[in-house]
Amino acid sequence: MPDHFENFNPHHLDPHHFDPAPFDPHNKDLDAVKKQLDRRTFLTKTTLGLGALALGSLLEGPKLFGGPKPAPQEEPAATVFPNFLPRAKRIVYLFQAEGPSQLDLFDYKPMLEKYQGQDLPASVRKGQRLTGMSADQATLPVASSLFNFQQYGKCRAWVSDLMPYTAQVVDELCFIKSMNTDAINHDPATTFFQTGNQIAGRPCIGSWLSYGLGSDNENLPTFIVLVSKNGSGQPLFARLWGNGFLPSKHQGVQFRAGKDPVLFLSNPEGYDGADRREMLDYLKKLNTLQSDSYGDPEINTRISQYEMAYRMQTSVPEVMDLSDEPDWVFDMYGKDSRDPGTYAANCLMARRLLEKDVKFVQLYHQGWDQHSNLPGGIKGQCKATDQATAALIKDLKQRGLLEDTLVVWGGEFGRTVYSQGKLSKDNYGRDHHPKCFTMWMAGAGVKPGFTYGETDDFGYNITKDPVHVHDFHATLLHLFGIDHEQLTYKYQGRRFRLTDVSGNVVKDLLT
Repeated sequence: MPDHFENFNPHHLDPHHFDPAPFDPHNKDLDAVKKQLDRRTFLTKTTLGLGALALGSLLEGPKLFGGPKPAPQEEPAATVFPNFLPRAKRIVYLFQAEGPSQLDLFDYKPMLEKYQGQDLPASVRKGQRLTGMSADQATLPVASSLFNFQQYGKCRAWVSDLMPYTAQVVDELCFIKSMNTDAINHDPATTFFQTGNQIAGRPCIGSWLSYGLGSDNENLPTFIVLVSKNGSGQPLFARLWGNGFLPSKHQGVQFRAGKDPVLFLSNPEGYDGADRREMLDYLKKLNTLQSDSYGDPEINTRISQYEMAYRMQTSVPEVMDLSDEPDWVFDMYGKDSRDPGTYAANCLMARRLLEKDVKFVQLYHQGWDQHSNLPGGIKGQCKATDQATAALIKDLKQRGLLEDTLVVWGGEFGRTVYSQGKLSKDNYGRDHHPKCFTMWMAGAGVKPGFTYGETDDFGYNITKDPVHVHDFHATLLHLFGIDHEQLTYKYQGRRFRLTDVSGNVVKDLLT
């Protein structure tokens, strides 16, 4: 331990103490200043100065005009962000973990009824990789959807009867039917979508946005995560909202349902917290001394996190308290919205966080992994998510937030046209399919009532306008005014970025 720590007494550190220079009443410079600043001049100049400062603070020029902010302090950058006028100020990403079946929800393929039960033609499969779960099947029988499709809205988008509420808002949605990814199994595929790489350890999307753009709310984290309770299926790991090699202040903060929505935020039992401010001030002085001695930037991050936690003790209970929401709002989101931790309740919570200018809200909902009994399983998933998803779109729009809030819905890959396991008249399963699947976006500069990309008659291959994960990330960052090739961070001798070494902005998706 450095010597100056051994005799350190925090009570001797008085932030208000200073040692002024001796006052000299015969100082000629001082006399000149007195002559220049008579009472009228002094009042005029200070009034105008304070007024300008107040006006600048209220207008917040960079936010108001979409102008550049200072570069992140962690590493000097040649480019400041945003690089150009952003369309999006905030994002809610409704991640449907484990791969919803696009063939039973949005990608209508009527010709499949003709091939029902027949082996998938080799000319369609083209020798593509299969998972270990269906690679040993003697046949790959085509399974058409059991659900009816209709066209909705002015855009005439196809939606199955599993999604009656989403069907009501299709004119706000931008469907991408030609998404594709490199990963075929859950963990690397989810990691790829969230971090731009299949191998764990990279920063996630929310962390990159936090690093590049900073926060618009000093009392809540920039990046908040909500996970549906009682989720079953593939596990979700905290590294999916981790900061990777970025400073730890950019990691996602998970809000949970129940008494303690943020772990270790509440005061311990029997402690009223009256002297917490004083304790944090002394702790900051200790950490500042340590930072000056060792130069570790994580020490400054620790200081800022203590301060954020202090402010969150007031802001988190306020935003988590739904008692001020009227009954018609709960009715719009569905009865589950009154049950904290459900997908519906989390959608409502997401809207409240977005109203507070939280930049990135990530929802995770598990359970779309239907390798068998897909008809029964997908009905339950849609019942749990459809109404609340559509309500969130409607709610954001009626509050004027949709125009600068990006909404994203989708999973890590799609589902196969062939049945995994036994195919019967009223039952089938579907394996993982990374080559083509459907996602949608809404708000913040994406084309509403628009469908992009096409797949073949089997829903197995892309026939027009493919969109890769890196393209999706590049487009997302573009909506926030960020050139994805410029948002980098140097680590272990190399500059990393969310889109790795590829990715193109899909401008046809944008208004």
